[in-house]
Amino acid sequence: MTIARRDLFAGLIAGAAAPALAGAAPAPHAEPAPGSPTWGRGPEGQRTADLGDGTFLNPIVAGDHPDPTILKDGGDYYMTFSSFYSYPGLVIWHSTDLVNWTPVGPTLFKPLGAIWAVDLVKHQGRYFIYIPANPDDGGWSIYAIWADDIRGPWSDPIDLKIEGCIDPGHVVGEDGKRYLFTNGVRRIRLTDDGLATDGVLEKAYEPWRYPDDWVVENFAPEGPKLLRRGDWFYLVTAVGGTAGPVTGHMVIAARSRSVQGPWEHCPNNPLVRTVSEAEPWWSRGHGSLVEGPAGDWWMVYHGYENGFRTLGRQTLLAPVEWTPDGWFRVLGGDLSRPMAKPGGGRAGPSGRPLSDDFSVDRMGVQWAFHDPAADEAGRAVYEPGGLRIRGRGASPADSSPLTCIVGDRGYEVEITLELQGEVEAGLLLFYNHKAFVGLGFTASALKTFEYSEELTWARQSHDARAMRLRIGNDGNVVTYHYSYDAGRTWRRHDTRMEVSGLHHNVFGGFLSLQVGVYSAGDGAVVLKDFTYRALTKT
Repeated sequence: MTIARRDLFAGLIAGAAAPALAGAAPAPHAEPAPGSPTWGRGPEGQRTADLGDGTFLNPIVAGDHPDPTILKDGGDYYMTFSSFYSYPGLVIWHSTDLVNWTPVGPTLFKPLGAIWAVDLVKHQGRYFIYIPANPDDGGWSIYAIWADDIRGPWSDPIDLKIEGCIDPGHVVGEDGKRYLFTNGVRRIRLTDDGLATDGVLEKAYEPWRYPDDWVVENFAPEGPKLLRRGDWFYLVTAVGGTAGPVTGHMVIAARSRSVQGPWEHCPNNPLVRTVSEAEPWWSRGHGSLVEGPAGDWWMVYHGYENGFRTLGRQTLLAPVEWTPDGWFRVLGGDLSRPMAKPGGGRAGPSGRPLSDDFSVDRMGVQWAFHDPAADEAGRAVYEPGGLRIRGRGASPADSSPLTCIVGDRGYEVEITLELQGEVEAGLLLFYNHKAFVGLGFTASALKTFEYSEELTWARQSHDARAMRLRIGNDGNVVTYHYSYDAGRTWRRHDTRMEVSGLHHNVFGGFLSLQVGVYSAGDGAVVLKDFTYRALTKT
């Protein structure tokens, strides 16, 4: 069966190689370094926020899950995040306590190019996602998809033709009409069904300005999220730039009794901001308010982990305090310490195992193609015993690899790859086509990639149509092993690599360093027995 379905919601080297390690087993998990944060542990040792004693330690969704948009739907909570060039994309996550989250499934199957900060809403029983997209780099517009069940099926995207805008935020005004706010901050009225515009784009609010001597990336008002509480509309906005200097990004707020304004700046601005490189979370911003299970209030936002920009912007949770004057403050400080979990919730599972025998379709839930062509889904076919990926391009640089987000500071992955035809395949740590490292092979040679290029001097001749490859990433230091006998014996690759610079501030794109599998050339590769384990000492 192919993966192009609508119901995909499944619950280098130099010289001689190092000596073979007969029956070598992975090193045991080490104890955390003194003074390092201690998280809960989930499947395969993956870190989890829930500490099991009524407290949690951020992040609540580890790894590349930026620009969180959150929906309270009765006793359930749903979130989704910017998915950029990954397809299937816009994966819905579910929680009942705001701390433990699991993926439900993807909502966007048709490639629209880069997907930035979206808004997930429910209106009159129907679910909507408003999506800024840039198909074929032809210019940004806002699209909409909808579903009567959040688990799908979801509609194809509808272009609302709100051109040159990103970061939509939906609200129903005091007049009962629907509006989108966008970066800027601008506003446009929608039709009652929410699937077309019914007015013109106009300036809505001039955001609060920080002092001129603050070190930020740029002003960049974006990510407007709106909430009606009592007689007030609250507008929560990000300013300062989402990357660049660690002190740049921040959350600010304003309020008005009408979506038409005027808007009053919050006296507590900025509500969230990193103020020192010593803090555990950098570039904190892009917040959304949500009511907790017990009626208390919280904010979700994102940030880069100190020293681990490669993981992308991760989802963070902090308590909110409403003050007698009708404003609010965001508590939790720099998020360096555990905090009490939201009251009244029911803890559920956190994350899911990443190890995959490819017997169940996990496209979107775990795996996604990077920057695929319109027909890319047809490259992948589940077969008995594995996942077959048809080749594309000539190397990792143009192959549209299959990728998987990771959220641990250290981890080890393995996979068996079997070649069919004149194909090349391999296991990567992949940021984008300009930034990746890894091992690849053809039937006649083992290849090494560093800084997005093959190290041709390190190529080794061999005669092999199947290999098992292992990548260990321990605190941004990468070690490779490879096996010709299905993992019974291993050889360590002679070269290690340091990858801490493979992130947005160097290569752009707002992405993360993900596990990737590429298939290039004529023929196909069969993926078998992918395993993941976290290295808990980092």
